[in-house]
Amino acid sequence: MSEFFHPKLLVVEPSTPYRLHTQWSTGETLEVDVEPVLRSTPALERLLVPKVFAKAHLAEWGHGVEWFDAELGADNVYAWAKEQAGEVSHQMFNGWMHRNALSINTAAEALGISRRMVIYYRTAHKSIPRAIWLACLGWEATRPPPKTLPRALPTAREYARVHA
Repeated sequence: MSEFFHPKLLVVEPSTPYRLHTQWSTGETLEVDVEPVLRSTPALERLLVPKVFAKAHLAEWGHGVEWFDAELGADNVYAWAKEQAGEVSHQMFNGWMHRNALSINTAAEALGISRRMVIYYRTAHKSIPRAIWLACLGWEATRPPPKTLPRALPTAREYARVHA
């Protein structure tokens, strides 16, 4: 299994201004609003012209969304779409691991899951269940010592001290 797997785009259709209708190799069909990205990235401002945005098409081999001289990577589009659909993206999971300086092994131990599942979640091979994401947030809030489980959430003062 490649460490850098990301779902491939199969179909990209521009819809209402700055929204893309996407179909993925995972079988998912997702809508994604890319307006915030276009507005916050000076190099992409040209895409805010509706006639230009309407020319969005599938990049070669399904690795992104292309226009005449701009591209959005499929992994980013997939993550944005998942997050906008109220789901957890692989980028959110990777961010949690990075913020907490967790390796694959320590993340697996913290969540009580296998190394393989951590790898699946990090690389978008599998969708991240809501319960796993809530466990990530709970672990981050409590930061229990290895091989222990917290009995309660920390007080605001304890939380601030740990996260200072």
